[in-house]
Amino acid sequence: MAVKSWVVSANSPECDFPLENLPFGVFRQTGGARIGIAIGDQVLDLCGCAHQGLLGTLPAEVAVACSSDSLNALMALGRSTWSSVRRQVTTLLASDSDASVRERTKQHLIPMREVRMQVPAQIGDYTDFYASLHHATRVGKLFRPDNPLLPNYKHVPIGYHGRASSIVVSGTGVRRPSGQTKPANSAEPTFGASRSLDYELEMGIFIGSGNPLGEPIPISAAEEYIFGMCLVDDWSARDIQSWEYQPLGPFLAKSFATTISPWIVTMEALAPYRVAVAERSKEDPAPLPYLATTDTARAGIEVTLEVFLQSEKMRAQHIEAMRVSRGDLRDLYWSVGQLLTHHASNGCNLRPGDLLATGTISGAEEGSEGCLLEMKHRSAPITLPTGEVRTFLEDGDEVTLRAYCQRAGLPRIGFGECTGRILPAKLS
Repeated sequence: MAVKSWVVSANSPECDFPLENLPFGVFRQTGGARIGIAIGDQVLDLCGCAHQGLLGTLPAEVAVACSSDSLNALMALGRSTWSSVRRQVTTLLASDSDASVRERTKQHLIPMREVRMQVPAQIGDYTDFYASLHHATRVGKLFRPDNPLLPNYKHVPIGYHGRASSIVVSGTGVRRPSGQTKPANSAEPTFGASRSLDYELEMGIFIGSGNPLGEPIPISAAEEYIFGMCLVDDWSARDIQSWEYQPLGPFLAKSFATTISPWIVTMEALAPYRVAVAERSKEDPAPLPYLATTDTARAGIEVTLEVFLQSEKMRAQHIEAMRVSRGDLRDLYWSVGQLLTHHASNGCNLRPGDLLATGTISGAEEGSEGCLLEMKHRSAPITLPTGEVRTFLEDGDEVTLRAYCQRAGLPRIGFGECTGRILPAKLS
């Protein structure tokens, strides 16, 4: 049964941020950046709460971490500390809280419309995986119709190191990139603005406490290192990508921008929505022992994922964004725990604030594709309410990713929005 909050907006059935969620983020109102927790349509200023003694008996180091301008210090304190902060904030915001405590807490609530969100952590490293079998198969068929999956795909989580410096928060404009492309009818490559710009529907995994260099993370402990999850749009210039990615993989086609949602939903909040991982074919190889989880019934997470598209013409005519796909995180071939364990299996040290992305998330059926490139298998391209047709993104197009967990008898747990609008290329 849903727990009520005295913050009335948090009790709405359609609210992304009920009392059971309490995601962490970093915001600005006036002055410097501060750590906050989302509740309904409000942001609770954790720094203010810490200074007013509202974090109870939590150690002094927790108050110091909550007074920082990024989440890294809090992340580094470990899962038991994150859980303690959530419990204390739940006590402050619950409908049965002490009246005097409620009045003191109200002073640290700020309407979301009055704040500007920013990237919630200093992201030292960013890794993007390729964990959706359906995405890998559809894309593979475009280039290798008879053998879409490479031999290693079902044995090892595939990933590459992305560019951390170009990760931006939701609402930031995305400049159309320029680069080398080689059209099929051209003998030589040319340089210019990408004509095949795409989005990628992904989820991000923020690392909390890290591991020392040289010490792998066992699959049984993997989620102890996860601070929480967010939405990720790993924008991709497909024409640049197709020319440059062999033999070393993604580079400039990906590094120009990656958009993330500002709120990090904790694994504790997601716990009631755990499900079995996607069932593998009987012909598929079993994961090697270091990737074999003992709790397959709860290794997955049921998260509904949606992509909305609104063109400049639609905005001018006041037409709402059109949903172009819907998928589910539970369809991943590799679980989030397996991704983290594999990343650290060679002794790579993960650090607080590092970001791992799942790769494009797609389902088996039409309508669950996680990017425009995959939709080439459809009989017709996307047609918008204005009559415009889209095979790839045009300047002025705005893409919004949304995600939520919902189950009978449980509240809706949302991730907020991950939005980016395409700006024209800027040639040097």
